[in-house]
Amino acid sequence: MDTGLLILRVVVGLLIAGHGVQKVSHRLGGDGLAGGTEEFRRDGFRGGPLTALAAGTGQVGSGLFLALGALTPAAAMVAMGVMTVAITVKLPHGLRVQDDGYEYPLVLVVVAGALALTGPGRWSVDHAVGLTAWPLGLSVAAAVLGPASGLLTRAVLRRPPARGEAADCARPAD
Repeated sequence: MDTGLLILRVVVGLLIAGHGVQKVSHRLGGDGLAGGTEEFRRDGFRGGPLTALAAGTGQVGSGLFLALGALTPAAAMVAMGVMTVAITVKLPHGLRVQDDGYEYPLVLVVVAGALALTGPGRWSVDHAVGLTAWPLGLSVAAAVLGPASGLLTRAVLRRPPARGEAADCARPAD
């Protein structure tokens, strides 16, 4: 079980972190902070560079913490929050990823939620420092608050289309 959790944490955590790097830099095929800012603008968000920076750093930080198994419920909560925002952007396209749907971010939300509830396993920073048994209430709260924070973020940062402007859903958010 511990080996499976290690593999799951590392792969999913690094994918989430890499995705955040793309939002704020030219590394890993990213368009830099200006590109991330424009992506969020096209997806109907206000907040300019701060929105892209917050999303990118949230993804990088939560992804790395998940990969390490460090403060796992909190890392999972942040990962679920940013990926729930991605779901809201891709929702009009339907489920399937080949149609730019929300399938992939949904998988990441579910995996992060499962990690919040199961814990990171024996080969983790949490285990090394003695945080081996997170209270169930804390894990459940993280699994609920993560997606809730993503929905709240989308509601607060939503920029209604300007008069005569159609919402542009042509480019994927994630």
